[in-house]
Amino acid sequence: MAIADVQSPDKFPTIDQCESSGRENHTVVADLDGTLLIGSSSFPYFALVAFEAGGILRLLFLLLVSPIAAILYYFISEAAGIRVLIFATFAGMKVSDIESVARAVLPKFYTSDLHPETWRVFSSCGKRCVLTANPRIMVEASLKDYLGADMVFGTEISIWRGRATGLVNGPGVLVGRNKAEALQKAFDAASAPEIGFGDRKTDFPFMKLCKESYVVPKKRKVQPVSHDQLPKPIVFHDGRLVQKPTPLMALLTILWIPVGFPLACLRVAAGALLPMPLVYYAFRALGVRVNIKGIPPPPAQKSTGQTGVLFVCSHRTLLDPIFLSTALGRPIPAVTYSLSRLSEIIAPIKTVRLNRDRIKDAKMIKNLLEEGDLAICPEGTTCREPFLLRFSALFAELTDHLVPVAMNNRMSMFHGTTARGWKGLDPFYFFMNPSPVYEVTFLNKLPQELTCGAGKSSHDVANYIQRMIASTLSYECTSFTRKDKYTALAGNDGTVSDKPAIAAKNIMGC
Repeated sequence: MAIADVQSPDKFPTIDQCESSGRENHTVVADLDGTLLIGSSSFPYFALVAFEAGGILRLLFLLLVSPIAAILYYFISEAAGIRVLIFATFAGMKVSDIESVARAVLPKFYTSDLHPETWRVFSSCGKRCVLTANPRIMVEASLKDYLGADMVFGTEISIWRGRATGLVNGPGVLVGRNKAEALQKAFDAASAPEIGFGDRKTDFPFMKLCKESYVVPKKRKVQPVSHDQLPKPIVFHDGRLVQKPTPLMALLTILWIPVGFPLACLRVAAGALLPMPLVYYAFRALGVRVNIKGIPPPPAQKSTGQTGVLFVCSHRTLLDPIFLSTALGRPIPAVTYSLSRLSEIIAPIKTVRLNRDRIKDAKMIKNLLEEGDLAICPEGTTCREPFLLRFSALFAELTDHLVPVAMNNRMSMFHGTTARGWKGLDPFYFFMNPSPVYEVTFLNKLPQELTCGAGKSSHDVANYIQRMIASTLSYECTSFTRKDKYTALAGNDGTVSDKPAIAAKNIMGC
């Protein structure tokens, strides 16, 4: 295949004219930004890597140099602008950190911005290839694991002793003729790709090498592909930022953190130091809304020999038991699978760690129920998406007094959970949101005939409660476990370690 001269976009038909049926044996090659994705700017994805792997100072540095990158990109050289973004984002960063963010954080954002017309054809082809000026290390995991790409060609970053230098390896940034040459190396003239997609002049050289070429026109309003149309649903994802960090959003985040962190400390102090009946009103005064639905049961009467109620909660953040206590107006002890030492210290309720030993844990939970009400999150870990993980059945064997509680929350800026970072900061990130919301929905106490005391198996009881809570929240039940989540996001089993030395990395350092 010879590299053709750059052709006018007027000579390429638009993507809506491309037929998607009968493409099972065809190969498609697509650019990424502005083609496979709706957005034509790669800044938000560099910003995600900068913040999640480098911290707020790295994000600030990237934001400061972004005007230089934009001037170079639009007026001098597309490659020069990308080089500036790569240097500002990656220089000195551990390659393992970049790979971790690419695997655990970026897929959620990439898959939320898919162009519907490009995806219509791209997903129908038997072999899928992506050519992009972005670093391959940054995009490959998302494209291969979630979008079914078979081949990904991107800019190769320079690495020295396990760290990125901020420079790029030859042949340089993958734009223009470099894209065409990369395509030539992957396909010979006899096996040229059937379809090529691009959206800008620098894509035309590689598009001319394809049997059919289509341009993706820029439109002001395009609805991205819904997640139910993806080959693989995103159940787990990590990272602290809720919204895609456009330059404006990145600036707002940087400006908000010096205000939000003291506010978070004040909110944490209010929850930890005030009597529980007053916490609801203190939270409301400080901008934290707690919405309560359903009718909670009265507290257990120890004088009559009544054992406590076990509140079976869905798990959104480690603050679930605290907001349960806030809704009830009284402290409810909670058993947890893992909790950082800092979270234990600042918690306004009694927290007890499970030992992951079935016999010891059962005995401990029974003793706690004899003292009064208790809260448990049988999923064992949090899930951000509208899914419920598998419920451990141990709780159903220990009492017939079960009250399901559907927990939900809304955050506008920061996620209050992490798989890769230090969990001691989870409460602070949640409370750094300008106006976070927690919804606590009390469901009816499980009827006696549906408990283990009536002959039901513990697994049947656990699955029934999981379905009840999922139906209330309009979530989907899954069989995923804590191990599945941490294997996917962090490459470990989810054991919490106390590492205060790195506690402030994402807030204060780079």
